[in-house]
Amino acid sequence: MNRRNFLLSSAGAVSVLLFSGKPAWAGKAGTKIEAPSSAPRGSEVNIRVTVTHNTNNFFHHVNWLWVKVNDQEIARWDYSGTEKPDGLTFTKEIRYVVENDMEISAKSNCNLHGSANEPVVKISAT
Repeated sequence: MNRRNFLLSSAGAVSVLLFSGKPAWAGKAGTKIEAPSSAPRGSEVNIRVTVTHNTNNFFHHVNWLWVKVNDQEIARWDYSGTEKPDGLTFTKEIRYVVENDMEISAKSNCNLHGSANEPVVKISAT
C-alpha cells in the first residue's frame, strides 16, 4: 500500500468512527438557573445561569444562550466555532430589578444536538 492510499484509508476510517452512530461524548446543552424565590419590589436580584456541555470545539459547541423574564428576552449570548464559551461548564450572571412576580426561563443550544432543557424559576415580589 503506498503512502497516498494509506492516508486516504486512514482518513476514511477516522471519519467513519467520528461520524457514524451516536458518539459517546455527544450531548445536548443543559441549563440551570439560580435565583431567589422572593425579593422586595424595586430590589435588584442576581440571576445566575449555568450551562453544561460535554465539548466546545470548532465543530461541536454551544452556539447560543438566552434568558427571558416573563417571556421577554433580557440577555443573549451567541457563540461560534471561533468564538466559543469560556469552558464546558460556564456561568453568566444578570442583575434584574424586581417590579412584579417574575418567571425566569433560560435555554442554551448545542449546534449539533440541541437543548436538553428549558428550566423555569419563579420569583415572588414582596
